[in-house]
Amino acid sequence: MIKINGKAPDFYEDAYINDDVKKISLKDYHGKWVILFFYPADFTFVCPTELGELADHYEEFKKQGAEIISVSTDTWFVHKAWHDNSETIKKVKFPMLADPARRVCTSYGTLIEEEGLSLRATFIINPEGIIKAYEFHDNSIGRSVDELLRKLEAAKFVEEHKGEVCPMNWTPGKKTLKPGKDLVGKI
Repeated sequence: MIKINGKAPDFYEDAYINDDVKKISLKDYHGKWVILFFYPADFTFVCPTELGELADHYEEFKKQGAEIISVSTDTWFVHKAWHDNSETIKKVKFPMLADPARRVCTSYGTLIEEEGLSLRATFIINPEGIIKAYEFHDNSIGRSVDELLRKLEAAKFVEEHKGEVCPMNWTPGKKTLKPGKDLVGKI
């Protein structure tokens, strides 16, 4: 079962990366933050808007020490075909994990069994492989790259500044809180 502050399930699957296919594992990214970005399927409507936005902001995530791995139940052949036929997807430089056996979707709880597809789900995993945040969406609702980046920045901040927490809508440079100090007598 997936839990906040629990170990992220490892995987070892094919991924389409930069016009090539290779096996990747979550362990390959030890020491980096990982954004595991599940989506239903290639050649769909909302999915290219999300992957295109992630591609446009990929360098920002890398500057934060994070790698993006997108995941769908499509094969790497389908990822390649989509990449070769879509100007939007041609921008994608991060790994596109293939999960046709549905092992990764099952282990992360994103699989819609009766459809054989994944829900839209995002996991923020710290450099030690611990899940710090996740969200699930109905497949008709796209996600926000700005909010995902903000959550990554907040997760990194609290990990680097023990004893501080980020209030709602926190962004880098804004005031944080120190429970026990800032909140005494104010609750």
